[in-house]
Formats: sequence, structure tokens, C-alpha cells
Amino acid sequence: MSSSSITEEEASSQSSPSSTLRIALCQFNVTHDKEKNEETARSFLERSKEKGAIMAVLPEIWNGPYATTAFGEYAETLPDIGDDLTDVDKSKWSSSSASRMLMNAAKDLDMWIVGGSVSERVVTDEEDDEGKKIEKIYNTCLVSNPDGCVVAKHRKVHMFDIDVPGKITFFESETLTPGSTVSHFESPYGEIGVGICYDIRFAEYAILLRQKHNCSVLIYPGAFNMVTGPAHWELLQKARAIDNQCYVVTASPARTEEPADSDDETKKYPHYTAWGHSTVISPWGDVVATTDEKESIVIADLDLTRLEEVRRNIPIADQRRTDMYALEDLS
Repeated sequence: MSSSSITEEEASSQSSPSSTLRIALCQFNVTHDKEKNEETARSFLERSKEKGAIMAVLPEIWNGPYATTAFGEYAETLPDIGDDLTDVDKSKWSSSSASRMLMNAAKDLDMWIVGGSVSERVVTDEEDDEGKKIEKIYNTCLVSNPDGCVVAKHRKVHMFDIDVPGKITFFESETLTPGSTVSHFESPYGEIGVGICYDIRFAEYAILLRQKHNCSVLIYPGAFNMVTGPAHWELLQKARAIDNQCYVVTASPARTEEPADSDDETKKYPHYTAWGHSTVISPWGDVVATTDEKESIVIADLDLTRLEEVRRNIPIADQRRTDMYALEDLS
């Protein structure tokens, strides 16, 4: 059986065999209102469950504006791998409404949730010249299993620092600190790798996930823009899928245009226009499912027997010249 894109109506009435991972990509509008964003995310997760999804993916920076000046204001102290909802009120991350929503939703809905990303605040043991603890902000993805336990935590490794004259200038490193882990988690559907947005441009990262950790699916919550999106969004997904003979999954925010008459709140941060087009690519490089720029839930069945077939027919994993070149996971 080959991979297929299915309608939301069909998804409601079908069940997934053990060799198939039904996945939902939640593409929704992100506002300046954190509470509203959390309510929207929870609603999209519930709708994903209704459509039979076993796993759902949220977009990058879904709880607030995608702006370097906003990351600090919206940042939360997040849980670590192994944390669950037991004694949450006593945890250092008890005030993190985003992570509590994700973990509760995973448990309530009996789903795997790849929680897109939110900005994370970490107070280090380092001190500045005035003796104050130094804080770092990360762009972080939490993955929760159906028990509501955090099984993976990825801090965006590659900073989105670009300058395309006359089109877009954006420097995440003005506010964010890069992560330093090659992130993946074990599931009943094989090992699954996680990156965030700009991470997809770096083939070495994806190759490590496939070659060293035998990932079958690579998931990238992302927020490509109106310059890089049309040019590279789908192209990069196909490249990573074919390079590594993996399914590649991306979830973007829906596109919101800059309001003509902005109020004081919407003027507070520069407007970022996302490309949208959340997509699933097969190990053969086919578009399994996709959407446009509007709010939607993309439902796709990832047929793992198809993945095995592609790897068997073109066995590049066994044909690498490791006597000539190799990659090493130093994380």
C-alpha cells in the first residue's frame, strides 16, 4: 500500500493499521494573545483526534508573535525530558501554560504531540558583571507521549540569521541561543527525528538522524516566510526526504497579513508573514499531503511499509563510502 493524502471527511471514518502512522499538521493563525493561541492549539488538537490522528504537530512559535523582540516576553520555563504531570504544581515549570496545555492534551486525547515550538527561558549558573544570573532564550519544541510525559526536547540548533537585501532581514541570534542536541524519540512507529524550521537547510543534521539514529520520520515545525517559502520550502523537504529515505513532515502557522489599521498591540512587534503550506513528503520525494496558506488540518497516513520498500530497492544506507567520509554525532 502506498502513502496517500486523504480528505478530512474520509479521515473521520478510517482507522490506521499498526504499520501506518496517521499524522495531523495543525496550521492555524497565531495572534498576540497567548491565551487565545493556547485555546486555538487545543481546539486543533481535539479536531485532529476526531479525524483519527495518532500524532499531531503544531507550528513553530505558535503561542506568540514570531519576532525577536517578542521571544523574551512570551518565553516560559519548560519541562525536561522525563517530566510528566505528576506533582506539576511543585515543578519549576508549573507556570508554563504552553507545556501544561500540550501535556494535558496528549494525555486527555491519548495522542503523541510534537508541540511545534515556543520560546524557552533558562536561568543559567553564569553571572553578568553585576552579579545577576544570566538568562538564555531558546526556540524549543517539546514532544509528549500519550501519557503526557515529555519524551523529547529540541532547542533549535541553527539560528535563522539572514539578510536578503530589499526582501527580508531577520536575526534570531539577537535574542535566541542555539541548541546543541540531535533530537529524536522512540515511538511504536520507529525512531522519529525533530528539527525546527531553519534546521532543515542543514543536510548534515538530517543525515545524523537517519544514519546514527535510524529515524523513519523527520519532523520540522517551521515558519518560512514569503521570500524563502515559495523558493525553498517544498524543495528542502523533498531533498531531506530523498537524501535519507524518510518521511519529512512540516507544520507552519497559517498566513496572516499585516493589518492595515494596526492598534497599539499589533504595532508592538514587527509583523511576520508566514508562507503556510504545511506538508508531508514521502521517502520517494512525493507530496503525500499539503495545503495552502489558510487555516487547516492536514491529515496524512505514513505507510511505513513503503518506507521499507524504498530503502530496500535503493539501499543507499549500505552503499555509503564510510572509508572515505563519515558524520559523527557530537551532541
